[in-house]
Amino acid sequence: MDINTILFALLGVLMTGYAVLDGFDLGVGTLSLFIRSEEERRLYITSIGPVWDGNQVWLLTTGNVLFCAFPLAFTTVFSGFYLALILLLVALGARAVATEYRFEYTSSRWVWFWDRAFGVGSLFSAVILGVALGNVLRGLPIGPGFVWKGSFLGLLNPYAIWIGLLSCALFVMHGALYLGMKTEGEVSHRNSRIALRAYVVFLSLYCVAAAATVHTSPFLFRKADSPAFWGLTALLVTALAAVPIMIRARRRGAAFIASSATIALMIVVTAWATYPMLVQSNLDPELSLTIYNAASAPGTLAAVLVIACIGMPIMLGYTFAVYWIFRGPTR
Repeated sequence: MDINTILFALLGVLMTGYAVLDGFDLGVGTLSLFIRSEEERRLYITSIGPVWDGNQVWLLTTGNVLFCAFPLAFTTVFSGFYLALILLLVALGARAVATEYRFEYTSSRWVWFWDRAFGVGSLFSAVILGVALGNVLRGLPIGPGFVWKGSFLGLLNPYAIWIGLLSCALFVMHGALYLGMKTEGEVSHRNSRIALRAYVVFLSLYCVAAAATVHTSPFLFRKADSPAFWGLTALLVTALAAVPIMIRARRRGAAFIASSATIALMIVVTAWATYPMLVQSNLDPELSLTIYNAASAPGTLAAVLVIACIGMPIMLGYTFAVYWIFRGPTR
């Protein structure tokens, strides 16, 4: 295992951490759009209040590692995703500001505006992240010299939009499971029921997406004859099946863990299927970006690894401490 592979694995860990942790944040925000009770909406926001900002650190760290370790992939992809990235930052910024500003005044219009900013920002973030992932899975228009040859409207293709809806349903399920675990009484029971309905929607979208991926992105199945591929797939199916079982058994913590495992295994399976490729070119496979042709100089990679070895334990320790301190139900 060389340093390029280690940093590729680190990117996978960071993406998994972000999807699992900020995924329920986005789900909670999306669910808040459908709550009429002011008291309950405050409860939703308060349930993620101590952790949402720390969760977003995982996204920032992912971008930093990608930029430093694989700068060609970063510049090529984001030159095409530039407008989408700006929209994502606006959505994330809106929900971040809303969680603080809604408590500054008691005016009903003021609270209504920031509550909608929080909910809509969460919904848009979940969809935009999914659309971006869908385009990466589909392959990007990378031409000679690793130059982006596509357009913004080209990103809004049916497959990517479907993956955007899939990610939204997944995060809503994940957020409802988190609320079921962090709240009590009728609110907890209702969110468990919402999670079960969201699971049905997510599973339906996922089955269609899997079938479409076989046709759209056959390169993702190049390792389909590998025992590791099928072993990881079996684990993913097990985690998927465990979610509704744990919900019906009212084991809310176990259901949330199963949902987290589902998200993590979806990323792991995708990473295993693409390795050592970072981004597939749908114009010419020879122009695809890999962990080798898109990498920084060896000295830079070594520096990134050293910094990661210092920073990751701090980030993990902070994350564990915050969740431990604020464990238990939110009231």
